[in-house]
Amino acid sequence: MKHTSNVCRSLAVMAVATFMLSPIPATARPLALAAAIDADKAPKPEAPSDQEYRLGPGDKIRIEVYKDPQLSQSAQIRPDGKITLPLIGDLEATGRTPLELRDSIARQLKEYMTNPVVTVIVVEASAATAYVMGEVNHPGAVTLQGGQLTVLQALAIAGGLKDFANTKNIRILRRSPVGLLQTITFNYKDAIRGAAPVYLRTGDTVVVPD
Repeated sequence: MKHTSNVCRSLAVMAVATFMLSPIPATARPLALAAAIDADKAPKPEAPSDQEYRLGPGDKIRIEVYKDPQLSQSAQIRPDGKITLPLIGDLEATGRTPLELRDSIARQLKEYMTNPVVTVIVVEASAATAYVMGEVNHPGAVTLQGGQLTVLQALAIAGGLKDFANTKNIRILRRSPVGLLQTITFNYKDAIRGAAPVYLRTGDTVVVPD
């Protein structure tokens, strides 16, 4: 009996070992490989749009319209934030990215030509500027370094907040590309506790009330 029992145990161990060492079926390999490839191809998150370069007054740009040298020209954004183009007239440029301006020009040129191909090149960027006013120690203009200055950094450059500043009701006044005034609220205490940074754009005004 003991001999029979030992044989049974040996057969059981061999069966388990054989199961553990069995290769993955060939039909399962393509599925695993496909899953790995799909993971590699998963779209990467896009960078925040607030960190993209946005045009501002004084910027020199080159507008190229494919196969139309008369419409292709250089322009400098005026203090009012606009440029003037043939056929289109005045066009708001400040606050837009070069791609947004390109799309706007192409859309308006469709009234005069079929499928216009437009390219907008920033030839020379002026120093982008925002403004801080109200209950700060040094109100005035701040330079947007590389277009990536947060509200918290701008307040630090302005000397910090005064004692009676309303830290929960700071406002950012922003002019949209179509000329509408937007108001964005900013909570200073939330920002210093690690809230997502808010990036300034050219022409923004940060108002710190009391």
